Amino acid sequence: MPKESPRAPVILVVEDEETLRSAVARHLTHQGFAVIEVGTVQGALAAVWERQPDVVLLDVLLPDGSGYELCAKLRPITSAAIIYLTALGQDRAVVRGLEAGGDDYIAKPFNFDVLTARIQAQLRRAVAPRTGRIDLPPLHLDFVTGRVILEGREVVLTRMELQLLGFLASNVGVGATQDELLTAVWRAKAPMPTNTVRQTVSTLRRKLGLDEASAFELASTPDKRYVLRQVRFDPAG
Repeated sequence: MPKESPRAPVILVVEDEETLRSAVARHLTHQGFAVIEVGTVQGALAAVWERQPDVVLLDVLLPDGSGYELCAKLRPITSAAIIYLTALGQDRAVVRGLEAGGDDYIAKPFNFDVLTARIQAQLRRAVAPRTGRIDLPPLHLDFVTGRVILEGREVVLTRMELQLLGFLASNVGVGATQDELLTAVWRAKAPMPTNTVRQTVSTLRRKLGLDEASAFELASTPDKRYVLRQVRFDPAG
């Protein structure tokens, strides 16, 4: 069987200056990344929901809003690393950006090789088991290819759903609260009211087909934890 090719990391470039946006996109494409280009806050929000990027490169001054405000909106719905690319390089701007939920800050003009190195550094910090795989027969997760196999059936998940399942599978039988999941999986900087976790758990249950015949259950406990439990072990799975 041929070896599976790793999934190309998805980079979302949010920049209203078309010339710079295109130049960054060309460079990153040549480096092997899958690149999405948008020039507005609304375009960025739609792209994050639809594509679940691994890294967001974010300008601060956008035509329909602030990059700081956009970052605060993105943090509860994505675990993507957020790197600001902006001409606002003063210390107070850097502090504001990081406090809004950003992970790194690069002032314009910047070197493309430095940008690539910063992206790679953030990808190495992404939430994923060190081995790149989790095997709980009959459930198998491969974080390199993004493949999920349950009882011999491939299950197509978004990146966020895979991140959540990976975290729960790494903590099988223990689980986590909503706030713990927001911090560990969505990388939220602080607990916040949201139905994002509940909706993603619900979708995960449906896609995995977790019914009474399944080898696993994804339950909500009385102490408000989401727990993945293995109720049947299949060594051949």
